[in-house]
Amino acid sequence: MIYRDLPNRLLGIRQPPSSAISASTAARYGRVGLCAALSLTATLSPFIALPLGFPAALAQGGSQGASAEEQAQFHAFLESLYPEAAKHGISRETFQAAFQNLTPDPSVARATGQQSEFERPFAAYFAGAVAQRRIVEGRALAHKYQTQLAEISRRTGVPGAMLLAAWGMESDFGRSMGDKDIIRSLATLAFRQPERSLFRDELIDALVILSKGQVSRDRLKGSWAGAMGGPQFLPSAYMTHAVSYVGGASPDIWTNAPDILASIGKFLRDSGWKPGERWGLEVRVPAGFHYATLHANFQQWAAWGFTGADGSALPRKGEAALFFPAGAKGPAFLLGDNYWVIKTYNNSDAYALSFACLADRIAGSDGLHTAWPKDVPQWRSSEKAEMQRILQRLGYYKGTIDGKFGPSARDAIHAFQLAIGDQPADGIGRTNLLSQLRAKAR
Repeated sequence: MIYRDLPNRLLGIRQPPSSAISASTAARYGRVGLCAALSLTATLSPFIALPLGFPAALAQGGSQGASAEEQAQFHAFLESLYPEAAKHGISRETFQAAFQNLTPDPSVARATGQQSEFERPFAAYFAGAVAQRRIVEGRALAHKYQTQLAEISRRTGVPGAMLLAAWGMESDFGRSMGDKDIIRSLATLAFRQPERSLFRDELIDALVILSKGQVSRDRLKGSWAGAMGGPQFLPSAYMTHAVSYVGGASPDIWTNAPDILASIGKFLRDSGWKPGERWGLEVRVPAGFHYATLHANFQQWAAWGFTGADGSALPRKGEAALFFPAGAKGPAFLLGDNYWVIKTYNNSDAYALSFACLADRIAGSDGLHTAWPKDVPQWRSSEKAEMQRILQRLGYYKGTIDGKFGPSARDAIHAFQLAIGDQPADGIGRTNLLSQLRAKAR
């Protein structure tokens, strides 16, 4: 299963300066889809001590590895959530039934770890995500659901290939949806990370779904962090974005393909998708390009001599950021506004670019025109964090020190490259970037 980073509101990730995403879209970066919870990169916090008093009926059942003390703390924590649940109209009966015999899930702690989107080499991640098998299956599904895809695209403005790419990236067209009890998963995460309201809020939303009778408890299956179905929606995203293709009251995002696709379409539309505009494209960098900026509108890029990698003309409107995921020797892309909408699903550039290119391949385009270079610098998270700190001290970087290179870090590296005359100033740097920064910081 391909999974995510923590919400940007928790990580402090800024919007890319080239993005034209609306403020409402930026606000939605917090609790949408699966991107909300699956990439916990830190160790879960210790068990917390809370007053006892959880009903005896809820304290029954095997501990499955939890000590009696931990189990009592877990139950007390769950009971402490009832006042908030009641405010959302959840009855005591529904509340107790949801937590009957519940135990902490020990696999949640084992599942935390580094995110492949941020840690794997870009080319390796891309090759796995945009695999030929996935392209072939996506095209077959495009044919199978051509009527429904056309209708969903009419409603949302999102191309059918984009809907299929999201389904493929999120759950491999339904193969990797997860089989965890999300009530148990979210309860465990909320208990072990009480300082983060996200999991507690998602747990309450899951109870609301049960209370409304939208989904039965046995259907609430998903990932270890609570994401569900083909789109991998968290409970809040299910409540906000899941829709039935035929207009029913209870969208089935587990087994009903039109509901899955319609829900993905609504999510992308709600996140600011601009109908009729491309996400971006692979481009051919003209000889003699000055690398003075990574941000301009498409008309300006065309005036500088940029074309599509296949020689095609660039889009005529919109802003675009120049992106070299593997440095200037590798493929180059111009990223339009809809690219940043894709990133509301997952803030990783490896994920978003793979998503976009998978959609293009499903729609019938050829693969990349420029091969991935073999001499791409690979830095550990600790080294990236060190570079961010130095760039911050030098006045180039204003983002979060998180050991992940996104748009803000690339812009900072680009500015540093220009300042020291290091060309091509691609925003990525070469293997000596860290030593260059250390020398400047002395």
